[in-house]
Amino acid sequence: MIDRALAKRIRIVGLDVDGVLTDGGLYLGDAAGTPVELKRYHIEDGLGVRFLRSAGLKVVIVTGRVSESVRQRAAELSIDDVSQDAQGRKLPAFRKMLEKFGFDASEAAFVGDDLPDLSIIRMVALPIAVGNAVPEVRAACKVTLARRGGDGAVREFTEMLLRARGEWDELVEEYITMRSLGGLEVLR
Repeated sequence: MIDRALAKRIRIVGLDVDGVLTDGGLYLGDAAGTPVELKRYHIEDGLGVRFLRSAGLKVVIVTGRVSESVRQRAAELSIDDVSQDAQGRKLPAFRKMLEKFGFDASEAAFVGDDLPDLSIIRMVALPIAVGNAVPEVRAACKVTLARRGGDGAVREFTEMLLRARGEWDELVEEYITMRSLGGLEVLR
């Protein structure tokens, strides 16, 4: 559970990619001589991101791997900012994002799964571990989700956060109404 007062303070949500938005697996191959990297994203997480953004929250991605797949998925979901750093310098990237949007770590949540996420997890007000997170991440987080990364964990977090804020039911009804009227581009 997430405390209502803490949930209301959150203004920015950071997401890792591999092991959070994906199951952590990579598909590497070759297409006509061009290296290709594919990742599998869960459709429910996309709708979760849409709901976070509809609630007025900034959603950012911080990953230690550079991938065209991440760029494409972030564009599809209208993610507010993306850092892909092959050296895995996640904390400086996240701090720059906080500064860019005028937020403090006390207004931030981060969903992570593995050791490279710990520097951010230790600084944010609402650290979240996916169900398959390593023990060190679980120990540092306020909440461990039931769902595994790449299997709707971001959606589970979204519902938990927005329910704590008292916004979930209204956002669901808005979504259903707009879908019924055909006036909403679905970012799933």
